[in-house]
Amino acid sequence: MHIQLYYFDDCPSWKVGLENLKQAMLLENITATVELVRVTTNEEANAAHFLGSPSFVVNGKDLWPEERETYYLGCRVYQTDQGLKGAPSIVSLQEKLHQHLD
Repeated sequence: MHIQLYYFDDCPSWKVGLENLKQAMLLENITATVELVRVTTNEEANAAHFLGSPSFVVNGKDLWPEERETYYLGCRVYQTDQGLKGAPSIVSLQEKLHQHLD
């Protein structure tokens, strides 16, 4: 399993997203390494089809895919039990990762 976390430095939520991802991986017994992919310009964001920071990509597919016409540096929000947050919950990440097992 190839896991990537796309982010940009000024996003206040990517580190929480990384910690939640690590916890979800632990709970799902996933031992893969997380590759951190730093996006630094709007041109890089457009080329990578960057959906916002943090974005979680497994085997080349975003766990929360969206259709867009333009891509740029920006923060991403996720629906959680506590409303919109800058990172998905551990449980949400577990569910998404579990779909990619096997």
